[in-house]
Amino acid sequence: MDAELELARRWREGDARAGQELFERHYDSIECFFRNKVSTGIEDLLQKTFLICVEKKDDFRGESSFRTYLFGVAYNVLRNHYRSAKRQRERIDFLNESVADLAPGVSTFVRGEEQRSLLLAALRRIPFDYQVVLELYYWEEMEGKAIAEVLGIPDGTARSRIRLGKERLRKALEEVHATEVSLRETLSHLDDWVRELRAQLLENPLE
Repeated sequence: MDAELELARRWREGDARAGQELFERHYDSIECFFRNKVSTGIEDLLQKTFLICVEKKDDFRGESSFRTYLFGVAYNVLRNHYRSAKRQRERIDFLNESVADLAPGVSTFVRGEEQRSLLLAALRRIPFDYQVVLELYYWEEMEGKAIAEVLGIPDGTARSRIRLGKERLRKALEEVHATEVSLRETLSHLDDWVRELRAQLLENPLE
């Protein structure tokens, strides 16, 4: 049995230490997921995510990895957070509205690297669901099936969003880059830049 599935089994059976180990394994990733999408209240979102997992631990049946289950909870917690900030009659279209629209106060500054700051700004300009898909793809190294499980969508839709997300990110980069030279350099190494950005965010929290 997969080590995490075994931990999850023990946790469901009442082993609190197993649950603690599961959460510690993924804490940094979930924190990073929230960090560049909200301006305040990250700790509250983290607590809510893990609390929901504890309260509904029997919902996890081991049909997917614990990581995809946890990200699915975090994804829904964040969507509900945005909805609660809107007037009741307003509906959020997560396939069209970006983090820049939903949380305009979030910093895009990353110490020591202009291109990474511009890339983060570009990520926040594309629609929220596409940003989530790209971050799961690049930062968490998830493939279409796992991403589909997180977002609760068909596999084919997830794969399509990866492709469309890359296209939207390239267009957003064209809008935020100051010079043509800088843009060409970023686009030529885009996959590497996006993957490296996660490590930079974990080492140097946004200001």
